[in-house]
This record gives sequence, C-alpha cells and structure tokens, in this order.
Amino acid sequence: MKIDLNCDVGESFGRYTLGSDAELMPLISSANIACGFHAGDPVVMRKTVQLAVAHGVGIGAHPGFPDLVGFGRRNLSLSSEELRNTMIYQIGALMGFARVFGITLQHVKLHGAMYNLAANDENMGAIIVDALLEIDERLILFGLVGSTLLKIARAAGLKAAREAFADRAYTEDSSLVSRQVPGAVITDSAHIAERVLKMATEKKVTTITGTEIDLEPDTICVHGDTSGAVEHLKHITAALNREGIEIVPVGSFL
Repeated sequence: MKIDLNCDVGESFGRYTLGSDAELMPLISSANIACGFHAGDPVVMRKTVQLAVAHGVGIGAHPGFPDLVGFGRRNLSLSSEELRNTMIYQIGALMGFARVFGITLQHVKLHGAMYNLAANDENMGAIIVDALLEIDERLILFGLVGSTLLKIARAAGLKAAREAFADRAYTEDSSLVSRQVPGAVITDSAHIAERVLKMATEKKVTTITGTEIDLEPDTICVHGDTSGAVEHLKHITAALNREGIEIVPVGSFL
C-alpha cells in the first residue's frame, strides 16, 4: 500500500520565517511550495526547491490569491483573465527554479481561499484546469476528495489527486469545518496519526459530529504553518511505517 504525504512549505517571506521546512522535508513525500502571492519570495522559493530535491521530495506549486497581508485566506474576486494569468505566473515562476535544479514540477495545489472556492465553483475550476493544461498538461492537480474541481480536471484529461487533511475536522458532506469553529484544527499528534492510518487503510474518517464517512485519498496534507506540524508528521510516519505503508510522491503511483 502506498500513500503520499504533502505539506505546504516555502511560506517564509523576507526577514520573516514561517514553518520548519528543514525539519518537515525528511518526513514528507510531496511539497507544496508558495509562489510569492500569498507567501514566499524568490529567495525562499529557490531554497525550498533545493531542500526538496535534497530529500527526494516531489515538488508542486502552491498558488494563491495575491494577498500577502491575509496570507491568501481571504476571498478575492478576480476576473477570468486575472485568475488564469495569476495561475500561470505563479506556476511558471516555480518551474524556473525547478529547472535550475534539473527537475520538473509534479503537481499544483491551490492555497487557502482559492482552494476552498475552486473546490465546487465550476467556472473557477474550469479556468484553473485550462491554465494548467496551457502551461503543462502533465501536472497533477490536488483537490478535495469528492470536489467538483477534480471531476472537471479528469474530464479535461488532467491527472487529479484526491486530497485529505490530517489535521482538519470534516463535516458529514466531506467538506472541511470552518477554522472559525472550535475543533476545526486538530492538535493532538497521536490522534492525527490515528486518523491518517484510518484514511490510508480503511478509507474512512470520523467527522466532527462523530459520524464515519468514506474518504479515499491519494495524498494527505499536514499544514506546515501550524504549531506541532513536525511532531504530527513524526507520529504519522511512524504509524504508517508500522503498518508497512509506503510513503512516496503521488506522481510515482497516480
């Protein structure tokens, strides 16, 4: 059995450091690297790509809304042309750094508000998928399990990876509980590891209301900017290793 563990990284900016990328990288198999619009900058992008290459981690672009102050977690209204070119600009920037190190991008994962909005907005999803097809049709698009975005991607001939979240609570319709709701972000490392093991082996997750729902992820995310992310991943990798589950980049099996 194989599973991909992904993490949002490269989200430092200038003199400000966010996350523990050097500690996280040996524990994951795919890295979602910020492209400068919600976080990150050219220096950080290059260093993060280099770090991922050193650990054999699959590299993906992590584009978001142009919103450094709000860390890309605020909804912005972009025209179709703005959205398309915002995607191409960010992905293209990371492609440049990947080329420096002789590798290609494995995937694209949207960030924050863009991820949430695009999940079930058909028009937005179609624009994003078209942008990926324009820049490189080999890219894998990460998206929420069961989302409209993944259906649009597959219908257009783009590879799509079903993503689940280790440290976020779910509702009974398979969507993520709003961060404004108590309990939306799970902080206990042992509990997080149990959830991931259940996702990987039983293809299920327990919702915030205690109900079990089906979930069949190709890749599982731990948020790199949350407190305790390194400990979460240590517990997760130990639990998966005990069960003989191989942690590999999603591009190796999808």
